[in-house]
Amino acid sequence: MKFQLPDFASVRILVAGDLMLDRYWSGETSRISPEAPVPVVRVTSSDERPGGAGNVALNIAALGAESAVLGVVGEDRDGLVLQQQLEAHSGLSCDLARAPNYPTVTKLRVLSRHQQLIRLDFEEPVCHADLPSLGSAFERNLGQADVVILSDYGKGALSDSRQLIARARAAGKPVLVDPKQRDFSHY
Repeated sequence: MKFQLPDFASVRILVAGDLMLDRYWSGETSRISPEAPVPVVRVTSSDERPGGAGNVALNIAALGAESAVLGVVGEDRDGLVLQQQLEAHSGLSCDLARAPNYPTVTKLRVLSRHQQLIRLDFEEPVCHADLPSLGSAFERNLGQADVVILSDYGKGALSDSRQLIARARAAGKPVLVDPKQRDFSHY
């Protein structure tokens, strides 16, 4: 049986969901801290990349398809970095809502000797009333999409996922869900 990949260049995929910034600090460890039994990392490099729904959209663009990503970021430095990184990729457009009282979800991983030592999560409990709805951005972008992907990391951007699915189905668009939720009744 021969498997043939689809022509991704002719497909436009709309990705809606939880955006986050993945930050990496890497360095060498050569001693244990005198304050606690933990390694001391001398940071020699750092990197920041889109995570969550942003990573999904980037992977789609890397396959050659056009993608549009929708999500919510804070009005903070991490939100700005995330938006700039997404906008820097060809084949990817973004329609982000900025929430003034919502810190951009950021995951900081500290690595040494090709191993993750710790992950620090910068996020606040979500109050859905404080988050802008993705509904209007979804409507603006749905007409150009061939497929919709909902990337739900449980951070709150997809609190209205059933409405988004109903809109996509009404427009004749197939919907794929990448859930981190264990309760599939949300979809």
